[in-house]
Amino acid sequence: MNLNTDPAELAKFSALAHRWWDLTGEFRALHDINPLRLDWMQAALGDLHGKRWLDVGCGGGLISEGMARRGAAVVGIDMADKALAVAKLHALDQGIAVDYRLSTAEALAVAEPASFDAVSCLEMLEHVPHPASVIAACAAAAKPGAPIFFSTINRNPLAYATAVVGAEYVLNLLPKGTHDYAKFITPAELTRM
Repeated sequence: MNLNTDPAELAKFSALAHRWWDLTGEFRALHDINPLRLDWMQAALGDLHGKRWLDVGCGGGLISEGMARRGAAVVGIDMADKALAVAKLHALDQGIAVDYRLSTAEALAVAEPASFDAVSCLEMLEHVPHPASVIAACAAAAKPGAPIFFSTINRNPLAYATAVVGAEYVLNLLPKGTHDYAKFITPAELTRM
């Protein structure tokens, strides 16, 4: 089976797995924006109790845990097994129920088509070989009319200056090589996909 994964990307995020819940570490920016994103996404569904949420590329579980805390029945998937292990341990420590699975979006969409009331895929598309395949799988896993949320880095000079040069080389907020500018996705490309 040909998985839509990049072994180098999986290795990179596996090496950082132990840092997912460090509020001052490499994922600090995600922690900082997480409350705003959670509020914005929840507004699309209102009361999350009884709603199924799929978090594609869940990493250490920041969005998954946030939505579970708000009442959603969350399935978090990722192909970085070490990140999933961190997510599972953190959820257990916090007493939060999240169904974490080692899976691609494509495999989950085949196993559970049209099953989720909402789908999120945040900061993941720029790390896979075929982002359009992930987008199609998210749509297939969502119930008809369900909201699907994507967040990715726009490929433009400002993004290069801030996400690559600034964050990785000047401020050392992220390990060098975290992002590949060529894999950034413009809004027009995302819309076409």
